[in-house]
Amino acid sequence: MSRVVLVTGVSRHLGSRMAAVLSNDPGIEKVIGVDIVLPREGIGGAEFVRADIRNPIIAKVIAAAGVDTVVHMGVLSTPVQAGGRVSMKEINVIGTMQLLAACQKSPGISRLIVKSTSSIYGAGPKDPAMFTEDTEPRSQPRSGWAKDSVEVESYVRGFARRRPDVAVTTFRFANFLGPKVDTPMAAYFGLPVVPTVLGHDARLQFIHEDDGLDVIRRAALEDHPGTFNVAGDGVIMLSQAVRLAGKSALPVPTPMVGVVGGWFRRAGLADFSPEQIKFLTYGRGLDTSRLRERMGVVPTYTTHDAFVEFVHERGLDSALPKHRAEAIERGIAHALGSSTLSEARLSARLRKEAPGRA
Repeated sequence: MSRVVLVTGVSRHLGSRMAAVLSNDPGIEKVIGVDIVLPREGIGGAEFVRADIRNPIIAKVIAAAGVDTVVHMGVLSTPVQAGGRVSMKEINVIGTMQLLAACQKSPGISRLIVKSTSSIYGAGPKDPAMFTEDTEPRSQPRSGWAKDSVEVESYVRGFARRRPDVAVTTFRFANFLGPKVDTPMAAYFGLPVVPTVLGHDARLQFIHEDDGLDVIRRAALEDHPGTFNVAGDGVIMLSQAVRLAGKSALPVPTPMVGVVGGWFRRAGLADFSPEQIKFLTYGRGLDTSRLRERMGVVPTYTTHDAFVEFVHERGLDSALPKHRAEAIERGIAHALGSSTLSEARLSARLRKEAPGRA
C-alpha cells in the first residue's frame, strides 16, 4: 500500500535529507515536509508546507493530505538552532504535544516515528557499561535537549497507550556525525583545540547520518513498534577521537570546566550545556541488540568509521584565520586564569597544534 508521509523539521539538514530519501522510495506515494522556514537544502520530490507544529493548524495539514505516517524530526538539540532556550523548549515539547494531538484526532494515522536521543539516559560515574532500552537512568537529565527529550518520550508513550492501533517507533540515537549534519559534537571537534575534563576519558559512540536516516526510512515503510537504541558498533575514547581529528586536547580541571564551556558558548564556537559537559566527562555506551534482533539492522559504519569519515569530510585540519585563533587563545587563557595556563603558554600550544594557522 502506498503511503503518505509527513516529515517535521525539514528546514534542517537531517529533516530535509529524510524528506528527500522518502520521496524517492517507490513504496511511498507522497511526502510532505513541514517547518516554519524554507528548507536550506533540497527535499527531493517532497512537497513543502510552511506550518508551525506548535499550532493546531498542523491537524488540518494532516487531514487535508490524508497522512498515514508521521516522521517527527523537529526536536532541536541546541538553543542556537531555536534562537534561545525558551523557544527551543516550546518547539521541542509544546510542538510535540500539538503534533501528537493532531495525530490523535486523525483516524488515518497508522505509523509514528520519533527521532529521540540517547541523552535521555544521562551520564554519570555509576552508569552501566552499556544502556539497554529498559535501563533506568541513574543520572536524570536536568536541562536542555536531554530534559526536553525525556518529556517528549513521555508524551509519545501516552499517545501509544491511547492509540494502540498506531505503530509507534522511538529511536534513541547516539550522536549523529556526517559531512553536513550540525550537532554539538560536530562543533566540539571542530574547535582548534579541544577542551577535555582533566582526569577523565569518556567513552563515545556515534551514528553516521546515512545509517541513521536509513533506520528511520525502514520504520516508515514497515511496522516496528517500540523503542530502539541506534549507534554504530563499538566505542572510541575521547582521547582517541581527539587524536583522529588531528587536534590537541586541553585538559581543564573539573571546577573550571563550566567557566571554559561558558566562554566557548558565548563566543558561538560550541554549545557546552551542563548535560554536554557531563557526557564529555563520563561518556555513554548503548546496547543495540534490540535493533539487530527486531529490525535486522546493522549500521554500515562502526563508531570508529563514522568518526573517521566525519573528520575526512569536514577537513578538520584546514587552516583557521589568524585573528580567529588569537581570539580563541585570549578567551581560553582569560577563562582559565594564570593558575592553570598563562596566555603565552596557551598561545604557544595552539600554534604548535596547528603551525600553519599562525
